[in-house]
Amino acid sequence: MSLDHNLPLGKIGYCQVCGGKNLESIIDLGHQPPCDSLLWPEQLDQSETSYPLRFKVCMDCSLGQIDYVVAPEELFFPDYPYRSGITSSLVEKLSKTASSTLSRFSVPENSLVLDIGSNDGTVLRAFQNSGMRVLGIEATNIAEIANRNGIETLQKFFSEDLAHHIRKNYGAASVIAATNVFAHVASLGDILRGVSLLLDEGGVFVTESHYLLDLLDTVQYDSIYHEHLRYYSVKSLIKLFEQYGFTVTDAERIDNYGGSIRVYAVKGRRHIVSNSVKELLTKEEKFGLGEINIYREFAKRVLKSRQDLLKLVVSARQMGQTVVGVGCPGRASTLLNYVGLSPGLLPYIAEQSTSLKLGLFLPGLHVPIVDEERMLSEQPDYAIMLSWHYADPIISKLRDKGLRSRIVIPLPEVIVQDP
Repeated sequence: MSLDHNLPLGKIGYCQVCGGKNLESIIDLGHQPPCDSLLWPEQLDQSETSYPLRFKVCMDCSLGQIDYVVAPEELFFPDYPYRSGITSSLVEKLSKTASSTLSRFSVPENSLVLDIGSNDGTVLRAFQNSGMRVLGIEATNIAEIANRNGIETLQKFFSEDLAHHIRKNYGAASVIAATNVFAHVASLGDILRGVSLLLDEGGVFVTESHYLLDLLDTVQYDSIYHEHLRYYSVKSLIKLFEQYGFTVTDAERIDNYGGSIRVYAVKGRRHIVSNSVKELLTKEEKFGLGEINIYREFAKRVLKSRQDLLKLVVSARQMGQTVVGVGCPGRASTLLNYVGLSPGLLPYIAEQSTSLKLGLFLPGLHVPIVDEERMLSEQPDYAIMLSWHYADPIISKLRDKGLRSRIVIPLPEVIVQDP
């Protein structure tokens, strides 16, 4: 193996998977604060740290990536305000990780299943309900919620050392999952060595990550933030796993988070590879992931969507109309900071009543996050759907609750839906 895959902090000038220097700069989103570093009111007058946010692509292995690594302790701090289990549509999608994996592989009942970055245990709950022993690994205080709910969880960052501890105390695992986390880790080599150590021979490592093809196709520049170091293609994942003695045997596109890829890597070489892998590799080639033109077109579409959204909001405010945001996923920080929608243009972001983010402020711009009841009471003229990748079910629920505002879908292009 020629590359350790543990990234240094700060700027990096090589591909995070293949180590090559054939990187093309695609778009610069400016200096931005970490997207989930939400602020309490008493922090608003303090200085904030921001970092470069530049999107690049490796023309050798088709890996999308940012070129600046922020310390994981700063990104995934104990009070990290994200819970997967409070959105019913997301619970349903994440639960399919278990059913999809268990339908493909013969996993004996009572086998050990781990989830790296297990959050509140949503994924593991589905494995547990299928008769598996489960163990979560979660670095933030959300681990306490999982433990209270009966999903045993270790509040730690996953590492090769921790893998030794788990193997000694819990035994080998048949399945290890990493859903919406595998693209986040800077210590990628440490993770993969730990996974290899923990898995039985023939065990499966199932990952879910934003899919580079979908990011480009639907202009998801808002999913580019410091937590997301890599934007995988199937080609780049095969290249990565080969270096650690894994075979990518199956892959499927899923609609989680606006377009993701679920990939199954089996420990050991020369396992049978399904047609799905070959089909996706062909699709990536036809789409043009290995050619610069598709990335330049993406950059043009990003700039147009930014200009169109800013023009709509400024025009509305000039006419005395009100515009608010709906939903505050991490991607909202990238979008709003890049477009420049400060509180003077966007007075607040409405979140559901169960959100951990209520009462906090968006990093950088300091837009307040409030209970959606305020929006339902005030009935603003426009509501920008910042969780636009789940727009249909959210809009349906808000209409049922009585929201009469015009809905703005900001991406892939700006669309306004009348009530």
